[in-house]
Amino acid sequence: MSSSTALRTVRRRTLRVAAAALVVAAGLTLTACNDSDANASKPAASAGSSSADSSTGAKGSEGTGVKGSDGTGAKGSDAKVDTQAGAADEAASPDRTETLVDGSTAKIYKLGDQHYRLKIVNGSDVLATFEANGRDAGLDANGMYVVLTMGGEVQSWMGGEHRGPGTFELAGGWTAKVTKVGEGHYRAEIIGHGDVMGTMEANGRDAGLDANGVYIVLSTRGVISAHE
Repeated sequence: MSSSTALRTVRRRTLRVAAAALVVAAGLTLTACNDSDANASKPAASAGSSSADSSTGAKGSEGTGVKGSDGTGAKGSDAKVDTQAGAADEAASPDRTETLVDGSTAKIYKLGDQHYRLKIVNGSDVLATFEANGRDAGLDANGMYVVLTMGGEVQSWMGGEHRGPGTFELAGGWTAKVTKVGEGHYRAEIIGHGDVMGTMEANGRDAGLDANGVYIVLSTRGVISAHE
């Protein structure tokens, strides 16, 4: 092999090695760019990014009617006491107190226009808390029935129960047609003079209504009771 041939061979090998090195370097650069792009596209983990609603609500009342009903609560309707409301009430004095028909005490708090909270207590025990906010609220408390109107009036009584589904004559000349909509969900049409004057919905919570001076509670158990 001549010296010129050997020189050309060495040059070819040197160029091939250099080209291979460039390919490898380019591959490493591409990989690094891809890794950085991928990291940039991933959302950064943030401490405290998860949230949860820790408040607990009581079962109570909801419906529409002559005046309407809404609220929460229940001693005996598998409801929890609203702990946040209870804590707030502890820091404030009730606007007034009343003795209910079973001897327990109702503490009434005015929260706003047509917005009242009622806390039922027996000694140091809080039995239930529910609210009337723009509509009346009701509670079946183990056979004691309580209505809190949106004007802050409280009525309690015992007895007069009817268990639906069915059609029943109520106090004050009203008729109630109670139907079962689903589990823990009952509806009552309040009928007067042959016309439906209002509808109550007890859907996971009891419902209460002031029907022109006749107080009505419909429970999630399908029990309806009225008091004049």
